Amino acid sequence: MSEQAASAKKAFGVRLRDLRKDAGLTGRQLATAAGLHNTKISRIEHGQQNPSEDDIRAWCIACGVARMIPELIAVQREIEQMWVEWRRHLRAGQQHIQSRAIPLYESTKLLCVYESVRIPGILQTPRYIRALFSAASTLYGLPDGEAEAAVAGRIPRQRLVTAGTGRNRYSFLVEAMALDVIIGNVDVMREQYNLLLEISALPHVSLGIIPRGQVRSLYPGEGFYIFDGQLVRSEMWSGGFRSNQSEEIETFLRAFAMLRGLAVYGAAARWLIEDARSRLQTRENL
Repeated sequence: MSEQAASAKKAFGVRLRDLRKDAGLTGRQLATAAGLHNTKISRIEHGQQNPSEDDIRAWCIACGVARMIPELIAVQREIEQMWVEWRRHLRAGQQHIQSRAIPLYESTKLLCVYESVRIPGILQTPRYIRALFSAASTLYGLPDGEAEAAVAGRIPRQRLVTAGTGRNRYSFLVEAMALDVIIGNVDVMREQYNLLLEISALPHVSLGIIPRGQVRSLYPGEGFYIFDGQLVRSEMWSGGFRSNQSEEIETFLRAFAMLRGLAVYGAAARWLIEDARSRLQTRENL
């Protein structure tokens, strides 16, 4: 579980514990009044188990704060949305997963993206996507055909960037190390570099590359997307984090600003892409 989601879960447990204490109940007394096992009370309060909505209702009634039921259930639903296990999420199929996000991208006026070890999804070429999802299919045990479905679902988002309608702006930050991670093969990467160079010249796109070897004000971390400062998403191997809570978003916005201060743009960024391509050519000739 991501640090943000785990923290939110623990904070919610503390809030329920405080309700119990304010009501003057011990854990055993609450368990009896709410019809819950005493061990479950402890696990919920310590953030080790998520309460169900029925648990929250019973908890509030037993503590004499039934008025708080709608608020606490809303908070619990937000916490559950923060973390989605990939194996369960991926069962929906890549065509559905990728396509259903298109309205969000279409309505976003400013999309801020940071990636440390791979090219941002919205900037990936079809062959790069296929290579990534072929590996993901092996890792997560997905059925055949999911790589092609991911391409079909993801490319329409990319057209929002390349078409340049004027309604949307994009700010990308990529660690230089991501340019050296060979996905697929050298031909796939050469094509990917070409696309990055094309996109870097678009007037509505800001593409920053964070060079290697500099003194850092912030360490590299997991990639994330910020949609109009209203929603943040981040993906890891075991799951995905998302939140629209202002405190969470503010943390990611500060991180993005700090990382942006480390990046180079324009000709300097294009030179780093060309340098990665040159090293790729050298590797191919060995």
